[in-house]
Amino acid sequence: MGVFVLLPLLLPLTALPIARLAERHLHPRVATRLLSALAAVLAACSTVCLGLLVVVGTVQLPGHPLPDAWADREARTTAPYEEAAGKGAVIALLAVAVSWSTAVRRHRRVRRQAELALAGVPGGELAVLPDEAAYAYALPGVRSRASRGVLGWVLSLRTSPAGPGGRIVVSTAMLACLDAGERAALVAHERAHLAGRHHRYLLAVRFAARANPLLMPLRSAVAYTAERWADEEAARVTGERRVVARAIGKAALVSRGTPTPTLAGFAAPGPVPRRVAALLAPAPSPVSWPPVFTAVGLAAWAAAAGTLGSALSSANATLTLFLVLEAGPL
Repeated sequence: MGVFVLLPLLLPLTALPIARLAERHLHPRVATRLLSALAAVLAACSTVCLGLLVVVGTVQLPGHPLPDAWADREARTTAPYEEAAGKGAVIALLAVAVSWSTAVRRHRRVRRQAELALAGVPGGELAVLPDEAAYAYALPGVRSRASRGVLGWVLSLRTSPAGPGGRIVVSTAMLACLDAGERAALVAHERAHLAGRHHRYLLAVRFAARANPLLMPLRSAVAYTAERWADEEAARVTGERRVVARAIGKAALVSRGTPTPTLAGFAAPGPVPRRVAALLAPAPSPVSWPPVFTAVGLAAWAAAAGTLGSALSSANATLTLFLVLEAGPL
């Protein structure tokens, strides 16, 4: 395996420039998808290589339960500094597993709590909760009966038909802060989160950052671009960029955010002034890939090259160790 097994642990550094530039220079839909894909692949490759190092390191432990071929000297020396790297990888992979397990349990707990809170709330896509705390967020995958009542009709005014599954959760305190146009912007924003399945991107980058801390800038960037994606969709649907900007500004002053970072919200913590400024500017160009000879273009290609290099390195290391083990003594 040589040094190839260590490269995927460091190659996420190649994605740091695009994480900063994509927020400002790419359409938020393109930026969200690109950064999420990069984070997922880079995290998968680094986790695979941690696993390979664990294989090499585990055979250093007395009484290991692995096949004899895995303890062969040739297999043990396929990684540089196999003893230290292997033992360190055991600790790192256990930490990743615990971190992922904690994140999954928390996400499921929050989802169950939200679903229980909505169990007795009538309505379809829109769920209004009587609460003095101001919040609004999209809860994916929860379906119920069709909308009823005047409030549901008013809030759905000037917005597109209901998105696929999920519910829009909003408190009465949040509604009290907004006028009719701003409420329509809120519904359009959260509906964009549901239609775009933004929770999947947020989950992907969150788990990626837990697998490799070097990917934390991508997690922060996707949290921002996902909100900007919904902002632009709300502006497109309502036709009022200034109204959407005003609604976001008002909501940010009173909102307590979302129950968990993996649920997208109208006024999520973050650079709200940048979101408002972007809405007051012309709509971003829907370019699918930036020009090569620009800063963002070079950063995108560097990140793509780093991701490809990470995938090839992890594949090479996996194949090398497999061949060594196959050739070893039984």
